Amino acid sequence: MAKDLNAIVDKRYDLVLLFDVTDGNPNGDPDAGNLPRLDPQTMQGIVTDGCLKRKVRDYVTVRRAEGGDLGDGYDIYIQVGGILEREHVNAYGALFDMDEPGARANKEVDKTMAARRWMCQRFFDVRAFGAVMSLGVNCGQVRGPAQLTFGRSVDPIAPQEITIVRKAVATEKEGEKQKEKHGYITGTMGRKSAVPYGLYAGYGFINPFLAKDTGFTYADLSLFLEALVRMFDLDRSASRGLMATRGLYVFEHASGLGNAASHELFSRVRVEPLGLETPPRRFEDYRPRITVDREGLPQGVTLYELPAQHGELFAT
Repeated sequence: MAKDLNAIVDKRYDLVLLFDVTDGNPNGDPDAGNLPRLDPQTMQGIVTDGCLKRKVRDYVTVRRAEGGDLGDGYDIYIQVGGILEREHVNAYGALFDMDEPGARANKEVDKTMAARRWMCQRFFDVRAFGAVMSLGVNCGQVRGPAQLTFGRSVDPIAPQEITIVRKAVATEKEGEKQKEKHGYITGTMGRKSAVPYGLYAGYGFINPFLAKDTGFTYADLSLFLEALVRMFDLDRSASRGLMATRGLYVFEHASGLGNAASHELFSRVRVEPLGLETPPRRFEDYRPRITVDREGLPQGVTLYELPAQHGELFAT
């Protein structure tokens, strides 16, 4: 179905995202020594929505710098090491006379709303995910139309702590101490955490009524879905092992209100667990256990599987 990419999203979308990790830590828990996050009752692995959104933000940042086809409006508000209030000051500076006494602390509704609109227009992640921007320089609050749930592993995971050795030391003092004790520099011991293998399922939602509020377009939605498919390709590190998106299933509704309940649609994409007696170690263990029920979809609902149908979904 053809889409005007500049048009505001006016239909509801529900998403199922499958991704996996091999010999890596997909999302460390700072409250547990950076061990992979997990549900302590079921031992299923967890990847937070914030972690997934971070990868989307990072992909959009690189895509904008290297792609050449993204114009204004694709900056990222939540940057690694960023200072949020600076962007608020930029908004007020672009809209108002910053030499006006008290302008930076002005909390008049019209100025706040104007700054809010400016932030939505400039920043992809504000327009998509929303943001709380009511700091000293107030740009209001935004509820984003694109939301993701936690990813949860299909089967329990078995986090491992692996001892590693760096054959170097950090300081002269440490080097002299090792030479005195052993006669040479032995190196530094450390540990890293990893999941041997885990297949995770997460869910997403696109709310067209919030899209109207933030100005979230079909071009934005197309970029968001592209990021979900490709985000791990630009997120490689020694700690994350091999991660990949294994499936993205998009349910498009014919209306803004939707034509079926999300949970009923999600149940059409099923991954049968391997069970406790068969430890997962590769995606091929799950491939024959993934079933997608495309028959008898509710009237007004169309199912697309990305990336194969990305062009079909957003043809101009």
